[in-house]
Amino acid sequence: MVIIENYCLLCNQPLAIAAHGICGFCMRGLPEMPPVCRRCGLPLVTPEPECGRCLQTPPPWQSLLAVTGYQPPLAALVHRLKYSGQTHIARALARLLLLRVLAAYRAGEYPKPDLLLSVPLYRYRQWRRGFNQSDLIARPLAKWLRCPYDSSGLIRTRATLSQRMLSRTQRLTNLPSAFALTRDVRGLHIALADDVITTGATMTALSELLIRAGAAAVRVWCLCRTL
Repeated sequence: MVIIENYCLLCNQPLAIAAHGICGFCMRGLPEMPPVCRRCGLPLVTPEPECGRCLQTPPPWQSLLAVTGYQPPLAALVHRLKYSGQTHIARALARLLLLRVLAAYRAGEYPKPDLLLSVPLYRYRQWRRGFNQSDLIARPLAKWLRCPYDSSGLIRTRATLSQRMLSRTQRLTNLPSAFALTRDVRGLHIALADDVITTGATMTALSELLIRAGAAAVRVWCLCRTL
């Protein structure tokens, strides 16, 4: 069942276009990203396009694009989607990511991907939650971009501890061999979609898997990046 509320998810005022989910006033009030490294998405201290960390030890993906930092008000919407089962929020969040991606296209920052993939949940966790929030965001996004999307292209092969409960060091050692690829990606430019990126450990594991399988490039798209 699709639920479309006719009120803004943030200010609860009536919407001119119900499907947008967030009114124009609240859209304009969303916090802007500070200058960030185009590779890892973390704040820059110099005007260079990439930070010193990425110049010395770059992540396996080629670029990271985020709508905002992991902060209000989007952090609250993501929490409502994931932990309160308010799945109708996913479409509004997908639209925010769409606008960010289109802005990057217009600026010539990123090429259109050949394939969109989403971060998978382990089957038991997805069964308990009832959905995969990254999949709910990626599906309309792929449709709007007219980009092929494979909801089962990546799978999680074993249960892992929840990343949000772990330290940075634990996050980086929690995911080896936790994912598998079910399709051919040789020569493809891949976009990987997720809701929130913190240390990047999950994206590192998935990107390394895709690159080993022959993907030409991996670009990360997310709603929020922990800065």
